[in-house]
Amino acid sequence: MSIPIHPAPTYRPAKQPVSRANWQLTALPPLSLYIHFPWCVRKCPYCDFNSHEVKGGIDEAGYVAALLQDLEHSLPLIWGRPIHTIFMGGGTPSLFSPESIDALLAGIRARTKLLPDAEITLEANPGTVEAAKFKGYRAAGINRLSIGIQSFNAAHLKTIGRIHDADEAKRAAALAAETFDTFNLDLMFALPGQTIDQALADVDTALSFGPTHLSCYHLTLEPNTYFYRYPPELPDDDAAAVIHDAIESRLQTAGFEHYETSAFARPGHRARHNMNYWQFGDYLGIGAGAHGKLSFHDRIIRQARFKQPAAYLKAVAAGNAVQTDEVVSHTELPFEFMLNALRLTEGFPVAMFAERSGLLLNVIERQLQTAEAQGLIERDFKVIKPSERGRRYQNALLQLFLHEA
Repeated sequence: MSIPIHPAPTYRPAKQPVSRANWQLTALPPLSLYIHFPWCVRKCPYCDFNSHEVKGGIDEAGYVAALLQDLEHSLPLIWGRPIHTIFMGGGTPSLFSPESIDALLAGIRARTKLLPDAEITLEANPGTVEAAKFKGYRAAGINRLSIGIQSFNAAHLKTIGRIHDADEAKRAAALAAETFDTFNLDLMFALPGQTIDQALADVDTALSFGPTHLSCYHLTLEPNTYFYRYPPELPDDDAAAVIHDAIESRLQTAGFEHYETSAFARPGHRARHNMNYWQFGDYLGIGAGAHGKLSFHDRIIRQARFKQPAAYLKAVAAGNAVQTDEVVSHTELPFEFMLNALRLTEGFPVAMFAERSGLLLNVIERQLQTAEAQGLIERDFKVIKPSERGRRYQNALLQLFLHEA
């Protein structure tokens, strides 16, 4: 399974509803569509995402029909709003045929105001079966591919439980370069037993295929994963930091911008879908376990669909796949905003905080002053951004905004 580059929001019960009397947005942010495909060939030992091993095949037509029905049920929430980007994540969306993806996109276009120049991304695994479908995906309307390479080192691929080998990884990257004008390769670093030279070798191999975007993730041990229960020996924090700095330097030399915590792009090729997440834009999430965040003039809500595929399909048939639907409270909004915006190296325009959260900046002035005093942010009257120290100690920075506004 490829690690998605969209953030996984934390859902908490709202402490207090926000009413039109004391809060409102003057304009709605851009809207994206996230579509979750919950199946994979085998669950990776580090994966804590909503993915389920395929057993007995997938009813592709049935799931596509459910996705479109889910979308139809949600249309009143987004009526008239243009969709700027689509991201198909998982799981492994590339288990689905190009014909199924084509039917899905046709159904979306028939039901929504999908912009002609919308960025449409599909996550794919490098396995031979999935890679053979790349040209079909392009013909169906996918214009950006994201491939879960993780490593080009055979031993490391085996250690982290990937089902593809190094040769398949290289063939998939080469085919993506032939088929798509813009594509992303996912890499992981600080793998069990990995040296700095091995990590840079992965980066150099990735660069040899001419990707427009690279996502470089630090392997972490997440709860409810095999690695969390049976942890492998990983490089310590200092060694991982040295690897991270070396990767950043190598990619900067190659002409990539390090524009977000784990994201590097050639100029003009930042992931538009993920930029919308990080700038606290809106996204409707459909599919088993999909999360969404939607703004209205009098409230901001977060939704989550039923996680288990069978439960999701049953809920869609009953007319409502949404399991949780919560208003984000006034006190949670500053943290929700900063959790995303402070991932960006360039930070955010000062005016964006009020535009996207509906709050005046002075509600977090105390926290901003503390962050500035600790050297975690830099700011002027135009922009607030994490300092180099703030990027390195991001958790400490974000903790400051957990205090109630």
